[in-house]
Amino acid sequence: MFKKLSFLFIIALVFASCTKEETPLTVSPDDYNNAVDKVTEVIIHDIFSPPVASRIYSYSNIAAYEILAQNNPDYVTLAGQLTDLKEAPKPDAGAAVNYNVAALIAQMEIAKSLIFSEDRITEMRDSLYMKWEELNPTELAASKDYGLKVADHIKSWMDGDMYKQTRTMPKFSVNPDNPSRWQPTPPAYMDGIEPHWMKIRTFVIDSASQFKPIPPPEFSMEEGSEFYKQLMEVYDVRNEMTEEGDTSEKMGIAKFWDCNPYVSTHKGHLMFATKKITPGGHWIGIVKIVTKKANADLMETVYAYTKTSIALFDGFISCWDEKYRSNLIRPETLINQYIDDGWAPVLQTPPFPEYSSGHSVVSGAAAEVLTEIYGDNFQFDDDTETDYGLPVRSFDSFRKASEEAALSRLYGGIHYRAAIDEGLKQGRQLGQFVVQNLKMKTNTAQASN
Repeated sequence: MFKKLSFLFIIALVFASCTKEETPLTVSPDDYNNAVDKVTEVIIHDIFSPPVASRIYSYSNIAAYEILAQNNPDYVTLAGQLTDLKEAPKPDAGAAVNYNVAALIAQMEIAKSLIFSEDRITEMRDSLYMKWEELNPTELAASKDYGLKVADHIKSWMDGDMYKQTRTMPKFSVNPDNPSRWQPTPPAYMDGIEPHWMKIRTFVIDSASQFKPIPPPEFSMEEGSEFYKQLMEVYDVRNEMTEEGDTSEKMGIAKFWDCNPYVSTHKGHLMFATKKITPGGHWIGIVKIVTKKANADLMETVYAYTKTSIALFDGFISCWDEKYRSNLIRPETLINQYIDDGWAPVLQTPPFPEYSSGHSVVSGAAAEVLTEIYGDNFQFDDDTETDYGLPVRSFDSFRKASEEAALSRLYGGIHYRAAIDEGLKQGRQLGQFVVQNLKMKTNTAQASN
């Protein structure tokens, strides 16, 4: 009798486990923010350059967007709009796909394939898998299958962007005999970073040179020449800031927008790096801030990340095209050679040519996209740099934030005025082109904004 009851009890347990009700899986905007934050964390840890970081952000966000857009009638696929991107595969008929889950899985899979420290994203992914498996294994299996299928589609497209080929191209050759040409700067005297980035396939702009800025002022060390005046402005502004002290507004602006992913520090025979967020990473952080303030749902959150990261990506290609064309020497080099050998900028001079200013270009581009989404007078408090011990700064608009980001390069002592002004103009023109030519919402959805 006891054996019979035990057998019936086991059968009942098996039946109960088989008929356990599965809970629909959910992905919140905060879940996606956390995934993007993880990408930023790994970019900082692995010390990716600003252009390469923009590639990681853009492809991972595009993968998520392409899945969500298929399930939202207010949004439009990027297929046929971004260069060479074909339509993403559809899920299998009858599959219990949760598009939100599939989108997050695709984002993590693409990001994982583009960084070095894969384990950091794998750990986050596996934690989510465990939670989802407990709640709804059927939905997870279908969503995982579809998310990875779209990720493979994006990877195939990504492989044609010339990135792998540029890894084997020669280093940038310095011309020490031409006094106007860029030379490596202290303290690390690194080679020029990404000298072939202009060969990377663009997303929306027609070519790397489409928004080519006017040339910088003609090089001249004669007093009274425009170039010399701009060089002395950098020198004088830095000296004034020294007198004002570390608490000055200019000093605060320079440090807030530093965004140098690799700052070399020398102490005796010791050299170590201070890792920081990239310029693109700073604007990706702003996307998180403003989407949370706007109470954006998951679709709008991914949309804002994706459109901003596309502008950042094309912005870096446009900027790097000009940097290695004009190949202009940095202020620090000339000031040390001709004016004051003990002078040093507030910020460490990054290892690539001066013109145009990268932060000015990508800030201008990102600000135009975010202005299109949230308007010209969207106030926000930027706490992106608090992890580096810097206070929150507040802005009345994205364009005002981009203006401050650009001006920070003068206060930081790493750019001439022309690179800042023309770089911001270059980025704004590029950003407006993205806004005008990249359709991500249906006409009905646009009209309701």
